[in-house]
Amino acid sequence: MNDTISDMLTRIRNANLAKHQIVHVPATKVTRNITKVLQKEGFIYQFEEIGKDFRNDLLISLKYKGKNREPIITELKRISKPGLKVYASHKELPKVLGGIGIAIISTSQGIMTDKTARQFGLGGEVLCYVW
Repeated sequence: MNDTISDMLTRIRNANLAKHQIVHVPATKVTRNITKVLQKEGFIYQFEEIGKDFRNDLLISLKYKGKNREPIITELKRISKPGLKVYASHKELPKVLGGIGIAIISTSQGIMTDKTARQFGLGGEVLCYVW
């Protein structure tokens, strides 16, 4: 697997559409940090790392609202891909849906939201949009 971020976003998107409560994602440093950002921003309940032999997985507990179990995460969109990296300075960081959604940015200080990166005056690689 070359693109672990796209794989993670696709697994979460598919689990949301099927209204699953838990989704398994292969654990890497990047996926772990993106999951921490999603939890901090309230898009998921919690996550737990489980180890099976030589491979670790993240168990992500998804959030739903209302009686019809509408997913909190409406859309996940990958921006920077392995074939085309997208970078932005702190002045050019995108605002997703006018601030309703978040852009996840990989900066020199770690993975964070666009709002946090703007506060610290950091730019970086725009990984994905979540709303």
